[in-house]
Amino acid sequence: MLKVGVIGCGAIAQRRHLPEYSKRSDVEIVAVCDFNLERAKEVAQTFGAKFAFQTHQELLACEEIEAVSVCAPNFLHASITLDAIHAGKHVLCEKPMATSLEEAKSMVDAASEKGVKLMIGHSQRFMPVHLKAKEILDEGKLGKVLSFQTTFGHSGPENWSVDGSKSWFFNQDEAFAGVLGDLGVHKADLIRWLLNDEVSEVSAMYGTLHKNTNVDDHAVITIKTHKGAIGTLTASWTYYPKENNSTIIYCEKGTLKIGTDDKFGLIVEHLNKHRELYEMDKMQTNEAGGQTDSGIIDHFVEGILSGQGHSVTGIDGYKALEIVLAGIHAANEKKNISLIATI
Repeated sequence: MLKVGVIGCGAIAQRRHLPEYSKRSDVEIVAVCDFNLERAKEVAQTFGAKFAFQTHQELLACEEIEAVSVCAPNFLHASITLDAIHAGKHVLCEKPMATSLEEAKSMVDAASEKGVKLMIGHSQRFMPVHLKAKEILDEGKLGKVLSFQTTFGHSGPENWSVDGSKSWFFNQDEAFAGVLGDLGVHKADLIRWLLNDEVSEVSAMYGTLHKNTNVDDHAVITIKTHKGAIGTLTASWTYYPKENNSTIIYCEKGTLKIGTDDKFGLIVEHLNKHRELYEMDKMQTNEAGGQTDSGIIDHFVEGILSGQGHSVTGIDGYKALEIVLAGIHAANEKKNISLIATI
């Protein structure tokens, strides 16, 4: 039995973490907290938590809690995670793990020093279509990856966040970045994982095309990897009305298409015109009923209880953040940015 606490009671906690913890017979939700205490009390009642607090310090003081989900606004991820680590708790931190590489590295170092698990919530890896795509790419039958395009876009946090258009997502002081920090960082992690390759160089453009905000609502990063593949990462809050969560990977011996077809979640097109069609679970989305099991919570809990740890580590979170930050820097400076391994 793993005893957990959830820090932050916004949409990601209410629609992902808490429901998925609740489904497990080997998890007890001990406490939740939110700066809005009334919200915390309502959420505690809904999900059967024993305690509702206003501060994460109160929650971390509960000795029986062994692990926490950090579901607070982006600018608080690092400080809360560090407090949790120093309190001896295992941590599942939402993405992006921090707002700077210095913060991210401090989180990784602290977890290592304290001997606790630090996992980052990059849920794209656990989608069935992505797991199957990874399997196919690792088999090598399609040959070398030449290029790719990966996209994640929807109509914006105002249609998903519990605070709507007043959400912290639209405030640069709290979010640090807009759609790149929200959706782009997911695809940054996904592409390096799928390709089993690291990013060596980026260029980028971003802007605020439609939202009333001081953060980016649309961005494109051009990526070159160490193995030589060149591709694009697009993130947007301006895709109306339908979400686009797709990836196409062009290889020497064929093309792999993920999330491009409503019926077939994964399509493999070979040079000889043969097509493999995989009618798998539909792409998980933010739309109603679009995602009921992200796989994140199961992996977090089982990694702790088994002692085996996690496949999405703090280092993975660091590298995904590094790509996003390099993209922002490249766009601001209007030049290509080379990534140098620092962790």
